[in-house]
Amino acid sequence: MRNYLVPLIFGIGGFAILVSLGIWQWQRLAWKESILSEIEARIAADPLPLPAVPEIDTDRFMPVAVTGEFIGTDIPVFLSHEGGPIYRLVAAFKTEDGRRIMVDRGGVPARGDPDPAMRTGAVAGVQVIGNLHWPDEVDNWTPEPDARGVFFGRDVAKMAVVLDTEPVLIVAREVSANRPGTTLLPVTSTGIPNNHLGYAVQWFGLALVWVGMTLFLLWRIRKRTV
Repeated sequence: MRNYLVPLIFGIGGFAILVSLGIWQWQRLAWKESILSEIEARIAADPLPLPAVPEIDTDRFMPVAVTGEFIGTDIPVFLSHEGGPIYRLVAAFKTEDGRRIMVDRGGVPARGDPDPAMRTGAVAGVQVIGNLHWPDEVDNWTPEPDARGVFFGRDVAKMAVVLDTEPVLIVAREVSANRPGTTLLPVTSTGIPNNHLGYAVQWFGLALVWVGMTLFLLWRIRKRTV
């Protein structure tokens, strides 16, 4: 019996740890799904006035409405998309009360060099409805903007410097007057990772493998002692 004791202790202990990790990830899955539901509800809510000083932690995804005009030249942001590479157009926008912010007005197919103008002329009284956002698209591996002024990720702080605006970005879901050929790409919860189900399945699977290995070891011990 002593020959079986140590393998049984390791087998039962390892199985308990792996199952507990699977249960923890399952609980995290329920928590994440609840968070995603709240985010989706917030994204689709009725728009509010633009806060005086938007905060990343409290105002991310807040629906807002502003009226004013697009000014200057848009920044083309080269990004991959399910329909092929695109340029997302981020424009400076002057509100009726004189604030300069940024609006992601949607995307155009990335065919060759971006249109150097990226503009259709100033139009006053444009209404934009969208969501405040601070996209997480830039890291240490992201290239710097190229000589054409093309960005390779929406870096709110750097784009604000180039466009001379507040570091505030609205991703439009409605624009009363937009650049022809531009497809709106509103904020959704699709890009928010939720891998907890996969992790739970992995831990439960490892628990089953651990049981199998323990049983095989016990069988080998029995074979040697018979």
